[in-house]
Amino acid sequence: MINITLPDGSVRQYDKGITSAQIALSISEGLARNVLAAEVDGQVWDASRPIEQDAHVKLLTWNDADGKSTFWHSSAHLMAEALEALYPGTKFGIGPAIETGFYYDVDFGDKVLSSDEFKQIEDKMIELAKTKEEFIRKPVSKADAIEYFTEKGDEYKLDLIKDLPDGAITFYSQGNFTDLCRGPHIPNTGFIKAVKLMSVAGAYWRGDETRKQLTRIYGVTFPKASELTEYLHMIEEAKKRDHRKLGKELELFAFSEKVGMGLPLWLPKGTALRERLVTFLQKAQVKAGYEQVITPHIGHKNLYVTSGHYEKYGADSFQPIKTPQEGEEFFLKPMNCPHHCEIYKTKPRSYKDLPVRFAEFGTVYRYEQSGELHGLTRVRGFTQDDAHLFCRPDQVKDEFKKVIDLVLYVFKALGFDNYIAQVSLRDPENRAKYIGTDENWALAENAIIEAAAEKGLPTVVEYGEAAFYGPKLDFMVKDALGRKWQLGTIQVDYNLPERFELEYTGSDNMKHRPVMIHRAPFGSMERFIAVLIEHCAGNFPLWLSPEQFIILPISEKYEEYAKKLSDILKDSDICGLIDFRDEKIGRKIRDAEVKKIPYMLIVGEKEAAEGLVSVRKHGAGDLGSMSIEEFKEQITKEITV
Repeated sequence: MINITLPDGSVRQYDKGITSAQIALSISEGLARNVLAAEVDGQVWDASRPIEQDAHVKLLTWNDADGKSTFWHSSAHLMAEALEALYPGTKFGIGPAIETGFYYDVDFGDKVLSSDEFKQIEDKMIELAKTKEEFIRKPVSKADAIEYFTEKGDEYKLDLIKDLPDGAITFYSQGNFTDLCRGPHIPNTGFIKAVKLMSVAGAYWRGDETRKQLTRIYGVTFPKASELTEYLHMIEEAKKRDHRKLGKELELFAFSEKVGMGLPLWLPKGTALRERLVTFLQKAQVKAGYEQVITPHIGHKNLYVTSGHYEKYGADSFQPIKTPQEGEEFFLKPMNCPHHCEIYKTKPRSYKDLPVRFAEFGTVYRYEQSGELHGLTRVRGFTQDDAHLFCRPDQVKDEFKKVIDLVLYVFKALGFDNYIAQVSLRDPENRAKYIGTDENWALAENAIIEAAAEKGLPTVVEYGEAAFYGPKLDFMVKDALGRKWQLGTIQVDYNLPERFELEYTGSDNMKHRPVMIHRAPFGSMERFIAVLIEHCAGNFPLWLSPEQFIILPISEKYEEYAKKLSDILKDSDICGLIDFRDEKIGRKIRDAEVKKIPYMLIVGEKEAAEGLVSVRKHGAGDLGSMSIEEFKEQITKEITV
């Protein structure tokens, strides 16, 4: 007998060789019907794979990320089987699951696949799925694997096999298709009920431009047809909310080839939106004891050599700025933290002075590859709402918890209610990516884990996601469409204080190292605003709207009255404009709706005579007539954050 420990801590005894599918059946038939795979001692296995010793087992369904990933990887194999049946002689590269489905890189020879053929492939996949063929795992020797794919003439699989150690190679088969694969897979193809191929693109084999370009086919599948319908609706809704589209329509930002790729230009309305976000956070930071600082856009190479950024990010930086002085080089600032370390060093610090909290909306620059640039979410110049806290070791946890409070305050004010905190730790298999001692890393990691637990945050742990100088807490936010974005981040750092030889005088009159906390509730202003645009579909909270009202005179006779109303509102810091165009009132209302202006104030003969405004709210319609003072009182309450 072996002991199986389930996620709730309960322990069940089973015969040695039990499978996860059989464990599921012993719990309930309903669960057994939905199990796609299992996590066994931290590794994802086929549900049909025998368990030979005591283990911790988590049964995975469609509701688990690893369950979805297994489902979509199996779907890639199903698509490959369909392609091999429809286009004999097709050769296959790799077919992984991705965040939104799967893809497979294939070589059709001289054939060029068209999206017009997607329906035929989808139909074949559904036909094959209905056969409910099992995914069968088979360990093979390296020699047998080479022999099999040599006979098939598939040079791509042979290229993959040469890097694999003998004894660690497995094949998976379903129906008439066999693939080189380490798995895992779902029990059988019958779980796949709905299929949609999304797009086709070119991809060089192994990302090498000197090698053949393969055809990459993207697809997505679901266990229910209704879920595919919902997904396709979400895709259409996402297109409507695309921040690049809305940014242009709402006149928020633009890009110029002459200025350079990935370098956004903030237009007046976008600047107003951005400045309101800045003012909002600055007020909160002042209350929390932060001091505002400003640092240059460039720094001497030695600054970034000291910090470690040159070693870790030098390849992703813009080319150095060389001066007339021999050997002198400057870099566009990739991070604000080295500059803040130097500000800390400008005078002696005592233990009584700590914590010191420096905040800056600092613009930084990274040379992202042109193919990776995407609107405001991936740019080459962006502004971080950066702050660095320098504290004593005994203050770290409390300071970290205060920063968590600030991040949650920001999320609440902007309507981001659905989030999870990701504890991002070092990759245990690759310590070379990081700087600092194991002792300091352990201290930093424990501080984050304890602080998150004490604040009651929902958390997940991800290895390999830490910054090179320390672990972090990343806030993963879901938007209105359920898409996940990484926004705020908090990091604990024992290493930069060492590298910059930062000190404070302790109560023992000896010199000590402070601990540094990096934090950015917005993250990147550009990325945050992009997510915000898509989250609220351009319908910003009133306090953030660049134009909070628009006055619509029915004719030019009422323009003076409109100006008087506008002045009254602007004197109360309520921002808006007047539509002076010689257009019918219906057209003015429609245009204001398209521009998503929160309030429309319509003025004509009755309003001018009685000192009123007729109020319409964007998306809600007519609110009736009221005095300008009543409207001002109403809108002021909404603007207050």
